[in-house]
Amino acid sequence: MSAPRKFLLVGLTGGIATGKSMVSALLRQLGCEIIDADLLAREVVEPGRPAWTTIVAEFGQDVVTGDGALDRKRLGAIVFANPERRRRLEAITHPAIRERFQARLDELAEHGFTGIVVFDAAVMIESGNYKNMDRLVVVVTDEPTQMARLRGRDGTDDAEGRRKIASQMPLAEKAKLADYVIDNSGDRQATAEQVRRVFAALMSELEARSAV
Repeated sequence: MSAPRKFLLVGLTGGIATGKSMVSALLRQLGCEIIDADLLAREVVEPGRPAWTTIVAEFGQDVVTGDGALDRKRLGAIVFANPERRRRLEAITHPAIRERFQARLDELAEHGFTGIVVFDAAVMIESGNYKNMDRLVVVVTDEPTQMARLRGRDGTDDAEGRRKIASQMPLAEKAKLADYVIDNSGDRQATAEQVRRVFAALMSELEARSAV
């Protein structure tokens, strides 16, 4: 039986180029334990792991690089062109990611961690996993800022930028489900101030819960 949880589990999500990574880094600096969904996804497909073995058997040696790692670009091209193949890949990776995530939570509980654990995941709302969080923080920004960041980050032209933004669940819809919204349309200082306020509010909630 796993140890009881004394920490607050907070989901952190947003949209493309909203600056979620920056918010995650600021929360880490404030002492939060960060579990990064992208990192978990990379770990479960490391060479030799069960998910890696199943993927190679399913998709063939073409998706493996010379050093044995998955060729994420090639695999991405296959699954984005074929929804059925994408569902198959998700059926292989998602259970492994959930297992790794749960193992990390159990480890923190066993070590008696009493702070805030932040699960940083892009599609948390779409997957329904936000319902498993104690609190949900959504990072938003305005579309011109998203477009400018995509141009600067990926060299994306405006048409492609709009297409990428439109392919995601609207930020306004995500924000409706949030306990806390961080607007990252301004400068870093303005965002950092909001992050500090949200962190303080979460700590107050945690302390009130611990006192019961």
